[in-house]
Amino acid sequence: MRAPLAYFLTWTCHGAWLHGDERGSVDRWHNVPGTNLLPPDPERAYTEQRSLVTPAMMLDAAQREVVRQTIVDHCGLRTWELLAYNVRSNHVHVVLSCPQEVRPEQAMSQLKSWCTRRLREAGLVDERAVVWTRHGSTRWINDAKSLSAAVAYVLEGQSSERYR
Repeated sequence: MRAPLAYFLTWTCHGAWLHGDERGSVDRWHNVPGTNLLPPDPERAYTEQRSLVTPAMMLDAAQREVVRQTIVDHCGLRTWELLAYNVRSNHVHVVLSCPQEVRPEQAMSQLKSWCTRRLREAGLVDERAVVWTRHGSTRWINDAKSLSAAVAYVLEGQSSERYR
């Protein structure tokens, strides 16, 4: 199998985008690229909200800056090519190129772990706080057109106020 050009990683803050949300969502049983999102389901969203073990997490400006710097630093340390990133109040997008032996799940896990560690070291989140949702989206980018589209989306396609 040919190595991808890059990975497009997305993860959300804990409790910020629950299954059943009015924006639609994806769960582990409905996670096929190109298929529809799960429809809004207020009852499911309410059930998920009540099952959160800690309050929902939204990143403020100081927290977003720590996450941004951690992503840059970690990619530099690992010699991963950081092609685009965008840290929002409720989610993070990263487009990066890694050596073939680094799977996208591994890259995302490292970034999430280090961001959490740095947020705690800075005193910006409590030691008990759950910062991120489990897993996230890990897309393989295999051609230049898809890479260009992913970078454009991350850098320019996030202007909606609900994502700030």
